[in-house]
Amino acid sequence: MLALSHYNSSAPLLLPHVANDSGGKVEVRAAVEGLSHHENLTFEEPTAGGAFIVILSMTLGIISNIVALFILVNAYSLQRRRSKATFLLFATSLVITDSIGHVIPGALVLRLYLSGAARPQYVNSSDGMCQFLGGSMVFFGLCPLFMGCAMAAERCLGVTKPLLHSSLVTKRRAKICLSIIWLAALSVALLPCFQLGSYTYQEPGTWCFIKVLSDTKEVDVAFVVLFSGLGLASLAVALVCNTISGLTLVFARLRRQPGSHHSTKSHDIEMVVQLVGIMVTSCICWSPLLIFGLMSVIHSYTGTIGHSLSYYETLMVMGVRLATWNQILDPWVYILLRRTVLRKIYLIAKCQAGLRGTILGRWEPSSFPSSEKNDVDQV
Repeated sequence: MLALSHYNSSAPLLLPHVANDSGGKVEVRAAVEGLSHHENLTFEEPTAGGAFIVILSMTLGIISNIVALFILVNAYSLQRRRSKATFLLFATSLVITDSIGHVIPGALVLRLYLSGAARPQYVNSSDGMCQFLGGSMVFFGLCPLFMGCAMAAERCLGVTKPLLHSSLVTKRRAKICLSIIWLAALSVALLPCFQLGSYTYQEPGTWCFIKVLSDTKEVDVAFVVLFSGLGLASLAVALVCNTISGLTLVFARLRRQPGSHHSTKSHDIEMVVQLVGIMVTSCICWSPLLIFGLMSVIHSYTGTIGHSLSYYETLMVMGVRLATWNQILDPWVYILLRRTVLRKIYLIAKCQAGLRGTILGRWEPSSFPSSEKNDVDQV
C-alpha cells in the first residue's frame, strides 16, 4: 500500500512500465492489477458532518479544560499543604497539556477535513503536516499517561509513607519530574526524524499516526511496540499505585474506632478519588488505540493481515476517536470529583441507602469538608 500525502491533481500518475519483450503483456497485466488494487484503497471523501464533529469536539474540550484550569489554579493559590500543592502542580500541568494536545491536533485534522483529505500518491511518502500531526499524536498521547503514572506514584508514597514523602517530594523536584516527562515524550515522538519509524496518513486520510497497516518494517514494529509498551506500562503502574493508595485509606478508616478523631486526611481521599477517575478515563480512552496499534502492526509485518485490512483500519479509527475523548473527559474529573461535590454525593447516597449505623457510616461527611472550611482551618 502506498503511503499518503496531500492530493495534487497536477502530480504525475503512476504508470506501468511496458516492456518490449514477450513478457511485456504479463508486466502490463500485473501493473494494471496493482493499480486496480490501489484504487480500492483510496480514502473516502470526508463529509461536512465530520468537520462539524471536529469543531464541536474542539469547542467542548477547550471549555472543559478552561473550567478545570480555573478550579485548579484557584485551589493551588489557596493551598498551603505541600503535598496537596505538589498534586495540584501535576494536575494543572496535565490539564494544560491536555488543552494544547486537544487544540493543535484538532486544528490540523480540521484543516485536512476542509481541504478534502489526503490521498495516496507516492510509495513511502509523507508531507510535513503529516509528520507534525503524527508527532503531536504521539507526544500528547504519552504525556497524560506519564503524568497520570507519576501522580499515582506520588500519592501512593504520600499515603503509605508520609514521612518519606515529606522529605523527598518538593515543588522543585516535581517540576524536574514534569520536565523529564515532557522530554521523554518528545524524544519518542521525534524518533522518525532519525529514521526510527515513520508517520503516515491513516484511513480516512484526515489524521496521521505511526505506520501500522502497510509496508511495515522492523523499525515500524519497534516504534509501535515502544509507544504502546510505554503507554500500557504507565497505565499498569498507575493501577497498582492507586489500588495500594485506595486500600490503605480504606483500611485506615475501617480500623478507626467510632467516635475517635479520624486520622485519614480528607485531601488524601479527594486526591486518590481524582486519580482513580483519571486512571479509569485513560484506560477507557487510550487502551484500545495502544492495543489495536500492536495488533495491526504485528499482522501487517507478518503478512497475515490479508483481506482484513479494512477491519484493522476500522479498529484504528475507533481507537483514535476514543483517544481524543481523553482530553475532554480528564478536566471533568477535577470539576466533578471535588470535596464539595463528593460530600454532597455522599450525603445523598447515605440518605437514600440508609447507611447510618452500618460500617459505611464511618465515612462521615467530615471526610469531605468543603474547601472553604479547609482554607479557614489552615489559616
